[in-house]
Amino acid sequence: MKLVTYSKNGKEQLAFYINDKLYDTTQAAPHLPATMNELLRNWERDFSAMERIESIIKRGKSDVKGMPYPEAEILAPVPHPTSCRDGYAFRQHVAAARRNRKVDMIPEFDQYPIFYFTNHNAIQGPGIIPCMPDHFKKLDFELEASVVICKKGRNITAAEADNYIGGYMIMNDMSARTLQMEEMLLNLGPAKGKDFSTVIGPMLVTPDELEAFKIPAKPNHTGNAYNLKMTCTVNGIQVSEGNMGDMDWTFAEIIERCAYGVDILPGDVIGSGTVGTGCFLELNGTGKLNDPNYEEQWLEDGDVVEMEIEGLGLLKNRIKAEKTDWSILGLKKKKI
Repeated sequence: MKLVTYSKNGKEQLAFYINDKLYDTTQAAPHLPATMNELLRNWERDFSAMERIESIIKRGKSDVKGMPYPEAEILAPVPHPTSCRDGYAFRQHVAAARRNRKVDMIPEFDQYPIFYFTNHNAIQGPGIIPCMPDHFKKLDFELEASVVICKKGRNITAAEADNYIGGYMIMNDMSARTLQMEEMLLNLGPAKGKDFSTVIGPMLVTPDELEAFKIPAKPNHTGNAYNLKMTCTVNGIQVSEGNMGDMDWTFAEIIERCAYGVDILPGDVIGSGTVGTGCFLELNGTGKLNDPNYEEQWLEDGDVVEMEIEGLGLLKNRIKAEKTDWSILGLKKKKI
């Protein structure tokens, strides 16, 4: 299934996405969940019914009327995650970033997957990304994939972890690099460099939709992997291209680490980390390494960022400056 959350009369509404139209779940069948959060809380109870009703609509056996997708105000597919973690799964990105900083590849990358927690209250879908003045000091995108957990679990092995994935989404882990680098000098974070916006969407795609794209995981790794092309354009110009199949650590392995000694919950969102070439920080570093006169590029007010992952849709956002000159970068205490 492909599932979308959109705004209907000021409220969140869950809908099936079929042939570029949206079909409200509750109009199709009153007993179906009205929101994504409700579906995730009752996944094992409701998923089979969702599949049956979707099949009826696809076969033209339902009277429910579809709304053209372009006319809807699309929200994040999971508007209120219970948490949001972001992984570090693509070796290419990590190796390039370290090479550009003239440091060796860290061997621990190949030993275990890592993640950090970001602000789940700053999750958003397509549309405007409001940014403060300090965010524009090296404002960046990060092209990623993500999953949402659909049932509670604890101490889950990688071999069983794919069964806890409700669906896949595109993720844009927005980054304010100057803020990020400032705070990480203290070996803590990222925090303010990341907590203003994380974009997911435009839809949640269940694993069965991606069976045709399945490929083997990398050698010595466990879990599902998919051959899905990933691209990002800024103002219509492609700046990034990769593939979800390039993930070295699978989502299953990341989930295994997330769930060690702790509950994972329905509604937890987990990102893959940045694909190789998937952010300006990496692209600028590689450019300057090859040409000292390379002109850096960062996101600016009014820029349109479009991310596409094969099978997962197109995620479109526009950067918008807040009307303020308020800055926290100037609040450093002076040494007495």
